[in-house]
Amino acid sequence: MFIPNLPGTINCLILLDAFWRFYLKKNKWKIVGEYPYHLPKLVVAVAPHTSAWDFIVGLAVRSKLNLKHVKFLGKQELFKPPFGFIFRWLGGTPVDRFSKRNMVEQVVDRFNASERFTIVLSPEGTRKKVDRFRSGFYHIAVGAGAPILMVAFDFGKRSIVLSIPFYPTGAFEADTNELRKFWGPVHGREPEKGLGHLT
Repeated sequence: MFIPNLPGTINCLILLDAFWRFYLKKNKWKIVGEYPYHLPKLVVAVAPHTSAWDFIVGLAVRSKLNLKHVKFLGKQELFKPPFGFIFRWLGGTPVDRFSKRNMVEQVVDRFNASERFTIVLSPEGTRKKVDRFRSGFYHIAVGAGAPILMVAFDFGKRSIVLSIPFYPTGAFEADTNELRKFWGPVHGREPEKGLGHLT
């Protein structure tokens, strides 16, 4: 059985955290708002999602704010050997695309089985320009009884903006109108794919 070199692993993590801090500083990113560490369960919705670079910025912010507990979803095939440990290490949690229970139900089950659980999702569900939000992130929050933390990656202002937690009412259209107002003015890395046209 492989036993990791614990001191070496810790040093590697320290260096990686230092790298992400350097990345944010060098690229003049600033974080606006406060992360609600006191909330045990949370759906973090990040938008606009226009580029693969969003994932890189997300990893940097995850390190900077010490959000190692925050998970993202991935198809379960990604988590098989030999490279599955990498996705788990980065914060991934698998979902079964072929299960009789849909993605929302599977994630709500994770929330209900845990005292503390936070998942990060993209409301668009794609890097392409969209005409509407996908509803999965919202129904997960409602089903889990968890608030939504809106996060904007504003490449125009080099700002990562965190909202105050939003508690969904169950009225999808009315609630998402409020969410769109937060993201509407934000310029993603590819602004033409942003959400301004939805506000």
